[in-house]
Amino acid sequence: MSGSVAMQTRAHTQLSPEAAAVLPVMNTGRLRTTRRTVLRGILAAGALASTGGVLAACGTQGTQQTAESCVSEDRSGAEKTLVFSNWPLYIDIDDSDASKRPTLEAFTAETGIQVTYQEDVNDNNEFFGKVRNQLSACQPVDRDIIVLTDWMAARLIRLGWVQTLDKATIPNVTANLLPSLQGRSWDKGTDHAVPWQSGLAGLAYNASVTAEIRTVDELLTRPDLKGKVTMLAEMRDTMGLLLLSIGADPANFTEAQFDEAIDKLGAATASGQIRRFTGNDYAQELARGDIAACIGWSGDVIQLNFEDANVRFVAPESGLMLWSDNMLVPNRATHRANAEALMDYYYDPAVAAQVAANVNYICPVSGAQSEMEKLDPELATNPLIFPDDATLAGAKVFMALDEAQERAYEQKFQQVIGA
Repeated sequence: MSGSVAMQTRAHTQLSPEAAAVLPVMNTGRLRTTRRTVLRGILAAGALASTGGVLAACGTQGTQQTAESCVSEDRSGAEKTLVFSNWPLYIDIDDSDASKRPTLEAFTAETGIQVTYQEDVNDNNEFFGKVRNQLSACQPVDRDIIVLTDWMAARLIRLGWVQTLDKATIPNVTANLLPSLQGRSWDKGTDHAVPWQSGLAGLAYNASVTAEIRTVDELLTRPDLKGKVTMLAEMRDTMGLLLLSIGADPANFTEAQFDEAIDKLGAATASGQIRRFTGNDYAQELARGDIAACIGWSGDVIQLNFEDANVRFVAPESGLMLWSDNMLVPNRATHRANAEALMDYYYDPAVAAQVAANVNYICPVSGAQSEMEKLDPELATNPLIFPDDATLAGAKVFMALDEAQERAYEQKFQQVIGA
C-alpha cells in the first residue's frame, strides 16, 4: 500500500463493529504452532544486533545487479520442476499425515510440475546470509521461489537480486490481490513480490490482569502498566506504531518524525515503563499474565491459548501496521514460469482458503473468505484472518528504506532497546 504524499493523522482507525476492535482469542479447534510463534523472534535480538554488518555487506562494490548484468535462463518449458523455500509450518498439511501438503499435491496433479518444498527460511537476516554471496555475484541459489518479509524483500529488489515477473502468467494475482497490498512503495506494480500471507501489528492485553488498552500512549505512560509492558524487537513493527501515535505516516515519513517517535520510545524505556523488547516470547508471558500488555502480532493472538478469552488483540486508535511475507524469484533461478504458475495457483480463492484454514494469518486473496465459509464458517468470520475493507484500508505498510536510511534507523532503534 503506497503512502500519501502528505503526512496524515488518523483518529480512531480500528476494526469495524463486526471485527470488534478488541478481539478475544478465537478457538478454531486446531491448536498448532505457526512458523511465526516459533521462529520469528528466536533470532531477532542477535540478527538485529548484527544488522549493521549485514548492511555494510550490502553496500560493498559489485553487489548491485541488473537484468542486463545478471541474465537468468528459464528452462520451465523443458523441466517441470520447482524448488520452493518457505518458512516452517506455513502451508496446509493433511490432518492425518503431516508430511503431506494437499494444495501442493493438487498443484502437481494439475500442472505436472514437481515441487521440492523446503522449510529453510527461519529468519530474514539468517537467510540473507545464506544467499547474499551467490546473489551478489550473479550465481544461482538453487531455489526458484523464496519467501521473505516486506523489508527484506524490498532490500533484494533494491539490490537487483530478483527477477521481474511476467504479469501475463499470473492473472489470478492481478485479479485477486487485496487492494491494501497493491501499490506498495517498494514494489508499486507487484512486479517482483507476491504476498504469501500477511498479518497485523497492533496492541494486545490480558484482561485478567489489566483494564482495556486503546492507545499506544497508554502502553507508554499508564502508571498501572509500568514494568508490565513489552514491545517487539522488530524495528518496523514497533516504530511503525510509534510513528502512527505521533500522527506520522509510516509509509511516508521524515527523519525528524522518526527521531520524534524514537525519543518518545526512549523516554518510556528510560522510565522503566517497558520491561523489555522481545521476539515471539511475549505471547506466553501475556497468556500467563506475567506481562499485562504489549505490541504483538495478530497471528499470535489467534494461536495464543485458544481457550482464554481474556487475551485480546486491539487496533490502536492511531492505526495498525500491515506486513506480508512475499514470494520472490531470485536471479539465476531456472524455472521462473513454473514459479509463476504456482503463484497464480495459490491466488485461486479456493486454494488460498485451504492455506488460510491451516496457517491462520491474513489471507491476501480476495474471494477466499467466501470459499472459507464452505470449509470452516467460524474461520470465515475471524477478523484476524479476514479483516474488513475499512481495517485493511487503515493499516500501513512501512516505508521502503534505502541503504543509508536502513542503517541509520536500525542503529537508533538498537540504541534505545539496548540490543
